[in-house]
Amino acid sequence: MPYTYRDARPRSPRLPQSAHATHSSGQTYEELKCHCQQKGTLFEDCDFPANISSLFYSEKPPIPFVWKRPGEIVKDPQFITGGATRTDICQGDLGDCWLLAAIASLTLNEKTLARVVPQDQNFGPGYAGIFHFQFWQHNEWLDIVIDDRLPTFKDRLVFLHSSEHNEFWSALLEKAYAKLNGSYEALKGGSTLEAMEDFTGGVGEMYEVKKAPENFYEILGKALERGSLVGCSIDTSSAAESEARTPFGLIKGHAYSVTGIDEVSSRGRKVQLIRPRNPWGQVEWNGRWSDNSPEWQSVSPSEQKRLCQTVLDDGEFWMNFEDFKTHFDKVEICNLTPDALGANATNKWEVTVHQGSWVRGSTAGGCRNFLDTFWTNPQIKLHLTEKDDGKDECTFIAALMQKNRRKLRKLGAEMLTIGYAIYESPSKDGHLNKDFFRYNPSKARSKTYINLREVSDRVKLPPGDYVIVPTTFEPHQEADFCLRIFSEKKAITENVDGNIDINLPEPPKPTTPQQETEEEKQFRALFKQVAGEDMEITAEELEYVLNAVLKKTNTIAFENVSLMTCRNIISLMDSSGNGKLEFNEFKVFWDKLKKWLHVYLKFDSDKSGTMSSYELRSALTAAGFQLNNYLLQLIVLRYADDQFHIDFDDFLNCLIRLENANRVFLALSKKNRDFINLNINEFITLTMNI
Repeated sequence: MPYTYRDARPRSPRLPQSAHATHSSGQTYEELKCHCQQKGTLFEDCDFPANISSLFYSEKPPIPFVWKRPGEIVKDPQFITGGATRTDICQGDLGDCWLLAAIASLTLNEKTLARVVPQDQNFGPGYAGIFHFQFWQHNEWLDIVIDDRLPTFKDRLVFLHSSEHNEFWSALLEKAYAKLNGSYEALKGGSTLEAMEDFTGGVGEMYEVKKAPENFYEILGKALERGSLVGCSIDTSSAAESEARTPFGLIKGHAYSVTGIDEVSSRGRKVQLIRPRNPWGQVEWNGRWSDNSPEWQSVSPSEQKRLCQTVLDDGEFWMNFEDFKTHFDKVEICNLTPDALGANATNKWEVTVHQGSWVRGSTAGGCRNFLDTFWTNPQIKLHLTEKDDGKDECTFIAALMQKNRRKLRKLGAEMLTIGYAIYESPSKDGHLNKDFFRYNPSKARSKTYINLREVSDRVKLPPGDYVIVPTTFEPHQEADFCLRIFSEKKAITENVDGNIDINLPEPPKPTTPQQETEEEKQFRALFKQVAGEDMEITAEELEYVLNAVLKKTNTIAFENVSLMTCRNIISLMDSSGNGKLEFNEFKVFWDKLKKWLHVYLKFDSDKSGTMSSYELRSALTAAGFQLNNYLLQLIVLRYADDQFHIDFDDFLNCLIRLENANRVFLALSKKNRDFINLNINEFITLTMNI
């Protein structure tokens, strides 16, 4: 199917209430459930079938899985028993501890949990084998419908399960998230922050514990108080260390959730404590303030009860905050809403979202190390007008996310290394060129380029106009991305490349034979020789004339002007509609061709007869066509080869079609210069003539 237009303007984030249905049938959860109830059947999800394709894409099952509904596993299945709590999350035989740590954090906020896990679901009256969950994806909320068939082995759930064997909300949530990402295998390995954002639509921040600010304990306390999701982990130095157990009972390369933070009085002094949780539901810290440590003997029973201190191997444990900073390396905080980002909950943040793409050959320019192509990346202008209260600068968070990479794993896609740079904008509008980036340093940038789904940083800059350039590290790497800007005060953002502007000179009036130049007289003689007495040439004859003339100029290396290009030239210049070109029409086109040839030679830097597709934006601008990123990407896909080269014939074809499209649009838009209305006959006639 041809590409259709996509509106790239910035958008406000959508609310979860507007989550839209995603099932291939087009039906909502309620409609699908009602249909099953009327037929007296249990729902079977054709979009995520109970077979190996939903489990793995690169390996065979290690054991013979059997898909069973909860009622086939236990006698009295329940969706939730006694409320959804962090003890309902026990890891199975899948490397998705990052997801489980996020789910455990999710259970600490009832409102957020109820949004992701709609509570009006059960196995009681009206049960139809269908459940649904809501996840945030790239600025929109999706309602994911699943059936309740789960992979089992010997009547036990293979993957995520609850400590209560008849409780199934967490296992069904994991299945819905696997469907969102294409399979269970796609959930292997990840960042807790990734799942946290999918559960909340919030924005994440990552801290290196050893470099954390002095008030880090206060930051964590406020985050948990506001309902933010918090995770932590210990770095590994090699793959062999992954999930290796330290002498203190901690697991390297493993995702923990942080479920509490508090102070206790011990022997007359205050001790700062923090409570991580291992999603395995077992294996705990054995140092100071662990479940059985002697430090608890100095704490009153009432205080222990307040802290929910228990001596159970349930994966949850308290530890001294100083020990936490010594043993853990990273902390991830997902602020549930923009409100939670400031110093207090009343500090409202503004949010805008930009969707874009890096496309090989046009907008996948790589980082600043690759100056020749860096400038071709998408550019977003940011207007900062209001200072923070009591400050001289403006604060915002820029969060760059690459889209759908986990879902594309089965096709060989991996997380790309991404980041961004921020430059002070010059007074002129339009896409900043190579020379600007050659001579102007960035004012801010992401702390690092890293192969995570999202890179986010808090930035403070003086009021003014800036340009954000989101990039992959290497050029020529393709992906869709989502850039979110969270600002304390009102900030205006816009796509630098969002507008189309075509500025072409009026064609010259035909000259009489007596006014012709010597060059035109030579053309007239050649034209007459080819055309005959009627002085009109066909596309085949035009092909002969152009190739004969251009090859004599010795100014450009190229094979030839194609017959298709000549047909397009006649479509552009033929005013009589007879499919031929008169001499005066040819003269007008020749003037265009000389200008276009000059433009092409300017950007054919090595005189090879080809131009880099990354230079196409500048070349088209020089020819009078300012296009947006989306159009530019389509043109490169059509005309560039696999080495990102465009030869002269394709460049000529592109310009002819652009001018023809502009000419037809202007002819049809006399009443309104922005829109035209066409019926089916007019539309097909139009497309066949461009």
